[in-house]
Amino acid sequence: MSLHLPRLGVAPDAPFPPVDSALRRPDGLLAFGGDLSVTRLRNAYRHGVFPWFSDGQPLLWWSPDPRTVFETADLRPNRRFARTLRGSRWILRADTAFADVVTACAQAPRPGQDGTWITEAMRDAYIALHAAGFAHSVEVFDDTDLVGGIYGVSIGRMFFGESMFSARSGASKAALSGLARQMRHWDMPLIDAQVGNPHLASLGAASWPRERFIESVDTLAQATAPVAGPWTSAFGEIPATALDARD
Repeated sequence: MSLHLPRLGVAPDAPFPPVDSALRRPDGLLAFGGDLSVTRLRNAYRHGVFPWFSDGQPLLWWSPDPRTVFETADLRPNRRFARTLRGSRWILRADTAFADVVTACAQAPRPGQDGTWITEAMRDAYIALHAAGFAHSVEVFDDTDLVGGIYGVSIGRMFFGESMFSARSGASKAALSGLARQMRHWDMPLIDAQVGNPHLASLGAASWPRERFIESVDTLAQATAPVAGPWTSAFGEIPATALDARD
């Protein structure tokens, strides 16, 4: 691997290689090495790069082309799902159970996957990012039960989605819809979904050329964040019944 991929520098703020130097096969593999420090992760995301590796592998960094994204202006529940939610007791909150959401995502079965890429090291790294105010979760509760959620990294006015889970049918879709609703209110237009799959496509994800994605990230990540620190108070409590296709 070291013959084909650059190794990242030891310093947490060491630069990443240009994303257009990433491999085509496997698509987007850019570099290896480094660490999962807050500084390194923030530097990665603001340049359109993310870590993705399994236990036993070196730390791998990716920037695929094309890139899968959600545009928050268009990410609303369809009418059928909105009707389903009208009878729901679910409540959406933010940053009240971040570690629980990450753990649930790690334990969620994924079709075609054996095990999880959310290793203990990855979990600890994102919890550290959350403590530093740069990673957030949207949680779906049924009374006191956590039934779904999504988490990711927020820099400026850009949100980089990492993973989501459902313990009840539709709960992750509700979390994604709630995230997009709040992001629209905060003038945050884009959610990175990294690598596409049929499920994301069914939710409305689009495929962008990497160059277009990087240009958007360059602008959005440098903008002033709408909220400093935890989102809990600014997000409030959103009843799932308020997730409307017209909002």
